[in-house]
Amino acid sequence: MPALTTRLSGLAPYALAALRIMAGLLFLAHGSQKLLGIPPRTNPAPELLSLFGIGGILELVGGALIVLGLFTRPVALLLSGEMAVAYFMFHAPKNFFPTLNGGDAAILFCFVFLYLAAAGPGALSLDGGRRI
Repeated sequence: MPALTTRLSGLAPYALAALRIMAGLLFLAHGSQKLLGIPPRTNPAPELLSLFGIGGILELVGGALIVLGLFTRPVALLLSGEMAVAYFMFHAPKNFFPTLNGGDAAILFCFVFLYLAAAGPGALSLDGGRRI
């Protein structure tokens, strides 16, 4: 069993990179839908300087930076805060239970980004080639 644990430990930076890239792509998709209408949205586009518009900018630009692994720690910390604010402002007032208030994704994004802020980008990142 120790050999398996050692081999799996060697994959940890790549698993972290996979988590970072997939979370970034999903987040980017939310911003893309809000701001660009890709994929098509059911609601009208938000005003750019509204809370939803600023959220869309953070999701689009922040998601892209997370995918690239560029400025991962500060961007992930900012996005974690955005998701905490989104949860408590827009989801929690609807219902106590996240599965009923639609906030389960916001909570998950919040903690994934908080983990990325602490752990860093993992392998396959532009931050890996920079001194941070």
